[in-house]
Amino acid sequence: MQMAKHIKIFDTTLRDGEQSPGCSMNLQEKIELAKQLERLRVDVIEAGFAIASPGDFVSVKTVAQNVKNCRIASLARALPEDIDRAYEAVKYAEAPRIHTFIATSDIHMKYKLKASKEEVLQRAVEMVKYAKKYCGDVEFSAEDASRSEIEFLYQIFEAVIKVGATVINIPDTVGYTTPDEFFKLIHNIKNNVPNIDKAEISVHCHNDLGLGVANTLAAAKAGATQLECTINGIGERAGNAALEEIVMALNTRKDEYGMFTNIETTELYPSSRLVSKLTGMKIQHNKAIVGDNAFAHESGIHQHGMLAHQSTYEIMTPESVGLTNNKLVLGKHSGRHAFEERLISLGYHLSKEELNKAFQEFKVLADKKKVIYDKDIEALVLDKAVMTKEFYKLNQFVINSGNTITPTGIVRLLKENEEIEEVATGHGPVDAVFKAIDKIVGNGFTLEDYALQSVTEGEDAQGEALVKIKLGNDIYNGRGVSTDVVEASIKAYINAINKMLNELEWHEE
Repeated sequence: MQMAKHIKIFDTTLRDGEQSPGCSMNLQEKIELAKQLERLRVDVIEAGFAIASPGDFVSVKTVAQNVKNCRIASLARALPEDIDRAYEAVKYAEAPRIHTFIATSDIHMKYKLKASKEEVLQRAVEMVKYAKKYCGDVEFSAEDASRSEIEFLYQIFEAVIKVGATVINIPDTVGYTTPDEFFKLIHNIKNNVPNIDKAEISVHCHNDLGLGVANTLAAAKAGATQLECTINGIGERAGNAALEEIVMALNTRKDEYGMFTNIETTELYPSSRLVSKLTGMKIQHNKAIVGDNAFAHESGIHQHGMLAHQSTYEIMTPESVGLTNNKLVLGKHSGRHAFEERLISLGYHLSKEELNKAFQEFKVLADKKKVIYDKDIEALVLDKAVMTKEFYKLNQFVINSGNTITPTGIVRLLKENEEIEEVATGHGPVDAVFKAIDKIVGNGFTLEDYALQSVTEGEDAQGEALVKIKLGNDIYNGRGVSTDVVEASIKAYINAINKMLNELEWHEE
């Protein structure tokens, strides 16, 4: 019997995922996500693009300092200053990696780099050699590899491996390839690069044609042993191959792939929910593995089959990805220990201080709701804003609204120990309170997006508000939950504003 092959998971949610429009995270959020990726047991965390901005540099460095059980990588163009900056950030990691790249397709070399093949080859070799003097682990990516001339790929990969590249990455940068085509590409590289056995083969697939996961799995079959992906498939344009789908495909179809990963699959659902909360990117209900409908069975035929035997319509269990079947969980008389146990079973690991705060919030919610669902508990935990400082806090609000009067909102906020109150009218109650808050805060930001949804079913369900505000080119996400939808909206708006002000204060320092 053939031994199962180990596949490494390279997570780039903090780098490629965060580049998705509106998905930016602050430093504290990046650290929280990095620690969750560590619990998920990914092999490599690409923590950012260190030279992109001072904020990116600090976040890569801080992740490197705080995460001990994953390899930490920083992206760098094939330029000395990029590589210098990348190493300055990742050198604090237990296992650092420099990930350098250059475009290899004719279209990119001609129009973007304005360089010949010989010049690109020379720069790739020189920069891998340059990175190698800093770091033993150097990954080289041939950007737009799927549209590159294959003979040139053989040449450049052989050359960079010769000077020390430990990983060669073959990206489908624009999501152009197909599974059969990509299988052949990886297979041919594996069989035509003489020293390929001295490096790991990695792939990084985008999802422009909806084939990101399929192409990644095809590459694994062809011999790739490192798969680059993001939680929920977030990323530029249509996103990246989704980590949870790749992992569960390999896990569920061991008979087909004969491969395994180190991923702790019960952390997939908590990881997915955390990324959704931090980025403000909602998960579609029919999303594979982690969507609300992934394990829901409404059809009568399906329900009958499920009652007869679970495997009739479920190819994996909800528990295997971190979901629980126990939906009605706690009430107002539940104790702290039961609450903590429930959080752990849902995949949330809180500090003592965070747990105390969440338990107090739970008790308040239990007085408002007859039944507390798992999703209510998740909403409580995720509602806690991750930031160093709350510039503004909600003190109280009053609204006067109806279909025959102009909606009016009065909002009182606390700024340190000072109470500031403003009144405004709007097209509706939420618009009115937002305009009152704008009067208090100023700063010239604009509301980019606002969404409201129910956390659970029932007339006493909590409402979850998601807000995006924009200042210059920067987007800030806010989230708030409450049984009162106007209060949830105010909380989300203030949450986004506080993130913006934290970022502005950091840049001033």
